Amino acid sequence: MNTGSEPRDIDTLLGKYSESHLNHTNEIIHFICVPVIVFSLLGILWAFHPLVAVAAAAASMAYYIKLSRNFAIGMGVMALFMLGILALLPPMSILPLSIAIFVLAWIGQFIGHKIEGKKPSFLDDLRFLLIGPLFVLSFLYRRLKLAW
Repeated sequence: MNTGSEPRDIDTLLGKYSESHLNHTNEIIHFICVPVIVFSLLGILWAFHPLVAVAAAAASMAYYIKLSRNFAIGMGVMALFMLGILALLPPMSILPLSIAIFVLAWIGQFIGHKIEGKKPSFLDDLRFLLIGPLFVLSFLYRRLKLAW
């Protein structure tokens, strides 16, 4: 949350992202599907090599730190949790599981946008692929009265 008079990039991006996520059903679908997509992407990268997944998570953290240190902390905790789960899974199951989850979650996302009646934000700006998880996290932060 911005307490200053000038909008920050994160506030502008979240505001723009939320314009196509006003329908309650679409929001619920996103609360489920966005974290699942993040997990499945990490899983696909993990199947290639665990260090690739760790490097991708670290690279996204660099972007998140630029936007908001507090959001970066939340995303870092989430990424560590997801990478930990991947480390515990049988290696041969990670790729097929991740692909199946990825496809199903994206189907869910597009159903949500059909309900919303608006196209996904990332079709206009690819940065919104990284903002989606922050949008979901922002609801948790608001509920816990945490600043971003």
